[in-house]
Amino acid sequence: MFASRSRALVAISVAFAALAVGMAQQDLVIAVGTDAVTLDVHGVTDVPTFNVTGHMFESLFRLTPEGDVEPLLATGYAVSDDGTVVTLTLREGVTFHDGTPFDAAAVKANIERVQDPALANAFATLISAIQEVTVTGEHSLELRLRAPFAPLLPHLTHSSLGMMSPATFDDPELHQNPVGTGPFVLEEWVRGERLVLARHDGYWGEPATLDTITFLPISEGATRLSLVQTGAAHVATHVPPQDVERIDALDDVTVHKVDSLRTIYVFFNNHREPFTDPRVRQAFNHAIDKEAIVEFVLGGAGRVSDAAMAPGVFGYAATGTYDYDPARARALLAEAGFPDGMEVTLHSPTGRYMQDIQVAEALQSYLADVGVTATIVTLEWASYLADIGRPAEESTVQLGLMGWGVSTGDADQALFNVLHGSQRLPVGSNRSFYASPRFDELLDRGRVETDEAARRAIYAEALQVVYEEAPWIFLHSERQLVAIRDEVEGLRVLPTERIDAYGVTLR
Repeated sequence: MFASRSRALVAISVAFAALAVGMAQQDLVIAVGTDAVTLDVHGVTDVPTFNVTGHMFESLFRLTPEGDVEPLLATGYAVSDDGTVVTLTLREGVTFHDGTPFDAAAVKANIERVQDPALANAFATLISAIQEVTVTGEHSLELRLRAPFAPLLPHLTHSSLGMMSPATFDDPELHQNPVGTGPFVLEEWVRGERLVLARHDGYWGEPATLDTITFLPISEGATRLSLVQTGAAHVATHVPPQDVERIDALDDVTVHKVDSLRTIYVFFNNHREPFTDPRVRQAFNHAIDKEAIVEFVLGGAGRVSDAAMAPGVFGYAATGTYDYDPARARALLAEAGFPDGMEVTLHSPTGRYMQDIQVAEALQSYLADVGVTATIVTLEWASYLADIGRPAEESTVQLGLMGWGVSTGDADQALFNVLHGSQRLPVGSNRSFYASPRFDELLDRGRVETDEAARRAIYAEALQVVYEEAPWIFLHSERQLVAIRDEVEGLRVLPTERIDAYGVTLR
């Protein structure tokens, strides 16, 4: 606790220093819940880090706020009649920050790096259908697929597929020396205190108006808000719901409320007893009053999950919810051989998701009501990811609070990376070690089916399977609450939870 407060005091001092500098230049200060983990964009797995790297790296395509795919570093594409060859045309006149040309050879190198098993990219499955990349010209290339792959284009919008200068691939300090094509470059990173980006005047597009963007990692929501209230920061993410009305009443600050494509859940370790028994998993679901959590812990800034992904994602279909039924929970536990309950550990981050530790405490209370004693374990974000990121044979985590955002807007990313059996750690992001032959077969079909209606039907069935087998405690989808000072113009808070500061000016 002392260390956390000390970091907060340092951050406040840095914020006021940044404010003083900002009087002479356009410096946007953003107070965030967690620090970046790595600046090697191909190794990033979390949105807070993507919010940083997204200003330095660009993907071939991007997803609009309306959910449409539009060109970015690519300018066009064509698909062969049999669906197995995708031809890409690239933007000309683009260079990486280090002067390396952005061309077809660079794209080929980036795709092959992401696919390299040695890298263990958590999102490599997004482009696993690409069998071969052929350079056909300086700014054109062909992607040869193993089979038709319906979600390829939205997948190519994903931030983990940002284009990086191939000249940096062998840099042993690559994790903190990012070189992309974006409108900002790294100026300074003091872990746990601040991360500063500076405008890249050689950007291929219109240069940003901002001189710098400063990210301040502060886990305490009250401290983030105090910085915005005093003007020491311009933006604060993850506003505590109980503070929304008070902050909105201020003359110079507005809380922006944006629905997200993120699902919050608690994963069970399906690899180890007692959570190999679906009755235990179902019992835990019945033990939790999700509606009360959304209403009283989140202040209404969420929606109880009625599927394993949020509305707004292509392929979403409601499956229903596990009713809050403590008697049913106790009966299922007794059937599974635990008439007197059990003791478990519940891992949770602090400051990463909206009211995350408060949600964990609510879960702890509800579980106690059915005889389950849950001990909460919380760590700083990067350490938390490492702790819950061990493979099945090494993991001792029993339950872990997590969120999954769908930045491609497609059901494949919503489900495949976190629940398909082939994506169990350390390969993907399946921390629950869930493996269901029927579910996997449906997801595999959804990848190659090109008819939209047929894909929707496949995912509706898959969602029903995962609901019944309950590898998670299904909780809620988040609404983003971001406090922004009124002098900030042009900041975009996207449904994918990206905060885009490229077009910002400070008045």
